[in-house]
Amino acid sequence: MDVKGLRKLEDNLWKAADDLRANSKLTSNQYCMPVLGLIFLRYAFGRYKMVEQELLKDRPTFHGKPLPVEKDEFKSKSALYIPPEARYDFLVNLPDNVSSCGILNDRGETITSLGEMLDHAMELIEKESSQLEGILPKEYHAFNNDALLHELLRLFNNDVLDDVGGDIIGRIYEYFLNKFAKNVAQDDGVFFTPKSLVKMIVYVLEPKKGILLDPACGSGGMFVQTGDFINREGMAANDVMTFKGQEKVEYNGHLCLMNMAVHGLSGQILYGEDANTFYSDAHHLEGGCDYVMANPPFNVDKVKSDKCIQAGRLPFGTPAINKAKEFSNANYLWISYFYAYLKPGSGRAGFVMADAASNSSARADMEIRRKLVSTGHVDILISVNNNFFYTKSLPCTLWFFDKGKKEELLDRVLFIDARKYYTVVDRTLNEWTSWQLANLKAIVSLYRGEKDKYEKLLALYLKEAGKAVETWKKDCETLSAFLYPEGREEIAKAVTEAEKVIGQAHSITDCYGLVTKGKAENLLSAAAGQVMDEIGNLRGKAQREKLDSLTGGRKVRWTAYKKDMQKALEEAKESFSELAVLLEEAQWLTDKFGDGEYRNIPGLCYVASRKEIENKKWSLAPGAYVGVAPEEDDGVDFHDRMKEIHKELLSLQKESNGLMKTISKNLEDLGL
Repeated sequence: MDVKGLRKLEDNLWKAADDLRANSKLTSNQYCMPVLGLIFLRYAFGRYKMVEQELLKDRPTFHGKPLPVEKDEFKSKSALYIPPEARYDFLVNLPDNVSSCGILNDRGETITSLGEMLDHAMELIEKESSQLEGILPKEYHAFNNDALLHELLRLFNNDVLDDVGGDIIGRIYEYFLNKFAKNVAQDDGVFFTPKSLVKMIVYVLEPKKGILLDPACGSGGMFVQTGDFINREGMAANDVMTFKGQEKVEYNGHLCLMNMAVHGLSGQILYGEDANTFYSDAHHLEGGCDYVMANPPFNVDKVKSDKCIQAGRLPFGTPAINKAKEFSNANYLWISYFYAYLKPGSGRAGFVMADAASNSSARADMEIRRKLVSTGHVDILISVNNNFFYTKSLPCTLWFFDKGKKEELLDRVLFIDARKYYTVVDRTLNEWTSWQLANLKAIVSLYRGEKDKYEKLLALYLKEAGKAVETWKKDCETLSAFLYPEGREEIAKAVTEAEKVIGQAHSITDCYGLVTKGKAENLLSAAAGQVMDEIGNLRGKAQREKLDSLTGGRKVRWTAYKKDMQKALEEAKESFSELAVLLEEAQWLTDKFGDGEYRNIPGLCYVASRKEIENKKWSLAPGAYVGVAPEEDDGVDFHDRMKEIHKELLSLQKESNGLMKTISKNLEDLGL
């Protein structure tokens, strides 16, 4: 399923769930956590099934039957074990008369309603995860509406979700988290972090082992992506990483623990007013973190200065304090905290920050930036465009600190302006694709002198291009079965050329010229359209004979044939589009950095010295350094084109005058 299709599915599920809420007479706040609890159950069960299938592969047998899977094996695969009576397929298939099942709760009482059964399921899961104890919603009995709960269970058991896999359930879960976030994040600067920004932070920091702190952890996205990153490296996240979080909003803290549990992660998450990072280092981690990741609330005001100063973690002094003895903007408090938490000599931090903080003109902010840059530990800043957040439309900047920077980089800072480099999902949402994330990370690798990582990426591009051609070839073969010999020949030529280019390529740059996206899609459409047009113009016996000649005498209906051909055409176009995108991203990267040497690219990246930063009043805004990319020459002579346009205008004007005369004459003839 492509991104747009998934977004449509998310929207449809949200609309249906919200319609049910409207019919239930519940407020959004009353409805929010129970609905997220049901999605949690579905997501947890999806991961449970996926891991169970992995564990059952090549499983030893006893008397011809696979040995049963043990609870601890799920933990080793970063998944939560789900007891039988809490599994989603069991719950969704319960009869209307739940009491007839004879299920007993922990108190030995017969469960008589679906609401009670869902409470029981949550209790069973809490027993499997100590960090979830007292966290999961258990107010379903209060709904007093089994029909509504049945409908919600059915809604989130959508067959499409089963088809596309358990990981998509996680995306739906995160989508609902973000939608409900509006209820707890109005104007206080709190909003949930989009996955592509979190991935960028994780990719740049490359967490391996140690203590990871998110002092504004929200729903735990930083922990989840870090866990996935470590697991892909062949390690068990819980064995090598200690996860610690602080979250002022209790509701968000519960979501974080639920999200971590689903992914099999354990950690210490403190929440509530005592965990307000402005006023408390609740884990006592100043100077003790290997990694800090965060998306703190932006531009928070009315923060009590005396309490902040008492709590410490301000190595560069305080931002400006107003007459009310408050900080009018807390951005530089966060920036100072993130630096203070890092271990000397090795700690790394990556965080999202309001765009304006990069070059704030306030004297106190500028002084903090000066001291920061003077440490040599400011590593990278990346500008991000609007519409990356679900609930807000604002630009931001990703900041990175590194107390373990190489000696030769201490006097340098890498600035990347990625405001023009992203993929549009729809009118209100942008994101970085996996290849775009890889390309941005490649710039970082070259800046760090890690040419081997760049070369591995080029090799991956070449490998995936070969796979993409094979997929496209199969789709084209399926489509060719519907076509006339001439159409088949044209498509066969294109596929053969693609295979030839990829097969002989010594580098990914050799692949780019295989064929343009537009040319391939036009070719496929024209070939399929030829059949549709010719058969569509025939009638009766002639159409039957023509269709029989294509189908080898198989008796098929033209409408069914046309539908199947259209599907084959769309699949062939989609697979070629994926190939074209892959090659375009590879070309984007290799055009700029060739075989693997970092260089400053106008409009994209620049490595600035400390002196250059000082000359710009310690600004850390990437746009102040990278400049503007030169406009591409489209090969059209401006003066010649203007002459052509003028000629076209004169011709259209003459034609218009003629039409007006004709209209006037017709009106006269009508006596008007």
